[in-house]
Amino acid sequence: MTSAPAHPPLELGAAPQPPGPVPHLFVEGPALPQEAPHAVPAPASLLSPVPPNPAPRATTPLMRKEHREKIALFRYQVIRAAADHSLTTRQRGPLVRALAEVEHPWPFGGTRRYSRETLDRWIKAWQDHGFDGLKPDERASAPYTDSTVLALAESLKREKPNRTAAQVKRIIAEAMGTAPSETTLLRHFRSRNIPTGVRPVATGRFEADHPNEIWVGDALHGPKINGRKTYLFAFLDDHSSMVTAARWAWAEDAIRLGAVLRPAFETYGIPEVVYLDNGAAMVDKSLSRTCAKLGIRLVHSAPYRPQGRGKIERFFSTVTSQFLGEITVTDTPMLPGTDPEAGSQISTLKELNTLFTGWVNMAYHHRQHTSTGQTPLARWEAAWEHREPVRKSLEAIREAFLWSDVRTVTKTGTVSLHANTYEVDPLLAGTRVELVYDPFDLDGQVAVNNHHGHAAGQAKILKIGRHVHAKVANAVRDHDAAANISTGINYLDLVATRHRESRTAAPISFADIQQNTERKAGAVR
Repeated sequence: MTSAPAHPPLELGAAPQPPGPVPHLFVEGPALPQEAPHAVPAPASLLSPVPPNPAPRATTPLMRKEHREKIALFRYQVIRAAADHSLTTRQRGPLVRALAEVEHPWPFGGTRRYSRETLDRWIKAWQDHGFDGLKPDERASAPYTDSTVLALAESLKREKPNRTAAQVKRIIAEAMGTAPSETTLLRHFRSRNIPTGVRPVATGRFEADHPNEIWVGDALHGPKINGRKTYLFAFLDDHSSMVTAARWAWAEDAIRLGAVLRPAFETYGIPEVVYLDNGAAMVDKSLSRTCAKLGIRLVHSAPYRPQGRGKIERFFSTVTSQFLGEITVTDTPMLPGTDPEAGSQISTLKELNTLFTGWVNMAYHHRQHTSTGQTPLARWEAAWEHREPVRKSLEAIREAFLWSDVRTVTKTGTVSLHANTYEVDPLLAGTRVELVYDPFDLDGQVAVNNHHGHAAGQAKILKIGRHVHAKVANAVRDHDAAANISTGINYLDLVATRHRESRTAAPISFADIQQNTERKAGAVR
């Protein structure tokens, strides 16, 4: 890695150094507290109405100006090795991480450690506004939190360790009229080695090296339509922030999740990793089987640790503010032939999906991201200039989305599967077999694998009591209801277009999809 060029020390016009140590006048954020004895004063003295003596502070504009300049110089000396414009993001990242892991001598005494987010903010301020951008705001010149208040907070926390910082803040505010922020209290507790229940973790920023390396997925709770809750399943490519899969559904289950992922795999190729949370649909065994069949590594985030899913969370925030905030749910269906982008009223799930598809294709994918300096579409397409996505045949993808269950064959050579009875090879009697089937078509082909995992023919139907899996019954009814609504754009035609495009080695272009969609819409009108 190329080392960052050294920057000459910044020259301040006239900044004479004082002969002795500078008192804690104005500090950036809450300062490190003074050492306080562990024996805390009696509660009566702590709650005395006599206010404590305030910390010394500068009272003249000149003193405040000099103090702000010293802080700006300190910040510059911390970041100057990583702030060079010639460094790329990949070169700057290790430098910033290294700076975040060490203590820096504070010009007013002691040392400070800063998070990577803080250092990144300083670097951006320096690059945008120069030295002045590193100066703290005037409001940062307020005196630090009084040590008596911090001693009271420490006493309250030690008295009942299960008290949260928010609860300690409420108690202090009730007793003294005002209280430090929760962040200040947490920082003080950690400096005193008091367990807070929240371990500080430096996660940094992560970005996949190339598209289809990682897809991050999640579900968003949406508005109610005709009294029914809607859910958005969405997947983003971590490298480009391209929406590779997105669809609104009536339920947050494995059936709807599979309906979103299957056309995505056919269109964009097979990702190396799919990163999900621990929702019921995300940990369903059918998804595990799908990923295993296609060679995808399925990773779930640890409970209460959402790190790594920041992009999908920001995308959902954008969906909420820029898409959901612009639609109105009504009881009146859109008229046949109506342009879905001409209005924002919806009354069906299909209308919601139609408007959302148009917004993603024509707005989100063409909006430049500040973190990459590119639009998701441009970044996605540029990354495929010298490589191709990994693809599977349509038959292999179809087989991967089949379900499987293990059953024991009876002495008469039959097995029971979801209220249906099937006949298998009599030689399998008494053994456990795997039945591979389409949950939407239980009276269709059911493949049989023996206990060694080898193919053992097809199961024959003897008694049919259920034609579809119980989990997909509602999904079938949802599809039938949506088929009776005319919006001017056929969603299934759009999916079919993606299927046809997926047979080529080149990644699909959203511009081509939009042109095909507009042409179909014109034909309907």
